[in-house]
Amino acid sequence: MAPKLRVAVIFGGRSGEHEVSLISAGSIIRAMDRRKYEIIPIAIDKNGHWLPPSEARRLLPEGTLPSLPRWMTDRRVTEIILPGDAQSGGLLAFDSSMRLIKRMPLDVVFPVLHGPYGEDGTIQGLLELADIPYVGCGVLASAAGMDKDMMKRLFRQAGLSVVDYLVIERSVWRKRPAAIMGRIRRKMGFPVFVKPANLGSSVGITKVKDGNGLKDAIELAAQFDDKILIEEAIDGREIEVSVLGNDDPIASLPGEIIPGAEFYDYTDKYISDAAQLIIPAKLPARLTAKLQRWAIRAFQAIEGSGMARVDFFIERRTGRLLVNEINTIPGFTSISMYPKLWEVSGIRYPELIDRLIELALERHRVRAGRRLTL
Repeated sequence: MAPKLRVAVIFGGRSGEHEVSLISAGSIIRAMDRRKYEIIPIAIDKNGHWLPPSEARRLLPEGTLPSLPRWMTDRRVTEIILPGDAQSGGLLAFDSSMRLIKRMPLDVVFPVLHGPYGEDGTIQGLLELADIPYVGCGVLASAAGMDKDMMKRLFRQAGLSVVDYLVIERSVWRKRPAAIMGRIRRKMGFPVFVKPANLGSSVGITKVKDGNGLKDAIELAAQFDDKILIEEAIDGREIEVSVLGNDDPIASLPGEIIPGAEFYDYTDKYISDAAQLIIPAKLPARLTAKLQRWAIRAFQAIEGSGMARVDFFIERRTGRLLVNEINTIPGFTSISMYPKLWEVSGIRYPELIDRLIELALERHRVRAGRRLTL
């Protein structure tokens, strides 16, 4: 029997999507085949502190991880560090006096960190420095996929249609709020969505129907990011497509979301469960094929690898197809579209986890063949 792969699942993080990450991580860990994987849970708290596995497990839903290797339950272990050192090979466990207790090499890391400091290329950069394979997109794709402004620029360059938008810098907003609001009224009109540029899961997003709520919406978004997007509000069907692969990615069947609220917000996604998910979406075959092509093109536009979910609008009045955004670490909760779309497309959850880990190892092997010196 082949030895188990040691997989560190990293979750939590300094993000407004911290709680979503805990739910996603719990779902992934439950789906992982214990015969194939030795699972090491690593949590990052809201202050950015890395918690040892014994503490990390307590943040997960009850019963998610029934057993841990002996060293992980050692009460002397109070600190966990993953150094950006290609020679360390993995985790270092320390006691309260910072005496090294255990070195733990890792075969692969599965980051389940939604939002800033996890989905934006930062954790990916650390793992590149440490020379450890990891699931999902690399540094460039993660950073581009997180920044909605840069993402849309790349989509346009790839020939994909996107929603009209304006970008506001928080520093400029603070100096000239009246001029900014006037520009929005002239260029965009209403209704519009106001969003932080670098956040997901609909955190900090407001739908503004007229000028009365615009200032408060921008102030809210500015609490989460120093770059704010003002986007045209599209009256359209919301369609999502999952992408899987490295150099030759494949796309799932599309799914449709019918929001339970005015728009598909944080509560609708993760708390109320009021939204309807129609999987697969009821679409003509030609439109389904176009959505799949565009999803792959969007994935390749940011140089994606491993996984992503691409979100679209189909405008009701015109039938126009628009790319809304790409999510490089999509939700993996029990009600999340990414795994549900693959299940209806023929890849069950445990097999999906296997494939993502295989893709991580494949990409690492390819990158290991590069010359780094003259």
